[in-house]
Amino acid sequence: MAKTIQVRDVGDETHRALAERADAAGMSLSQYLREELDRLAGRISARQAFDLFTERLPSSPLSADVIVKAIGDDRAGR
Repeated sequence: MAKTIQVRDVGDETHRALAERADAAGMSLSQYLREELDRLAGRISARQAFDLFTERLPSSPLSADVIVKAIGDDRAGR
């Protein structure tokens, strides 16, 4: 079932820019915003992308402490 979203306090410049884009696309402002919201909702969030990426990484046998120490040792040796 379709839902209604109302956005308040949209600035004049924002409204004008969106209305111009809608007009250029041959759509009403409502149609344009609906398509933009559908597109936005279909995108993966940065957090979801990070979680997917880390799930697919092979687990490291090294702890963060071991890695940090190795980096420190390497820098001290320079």
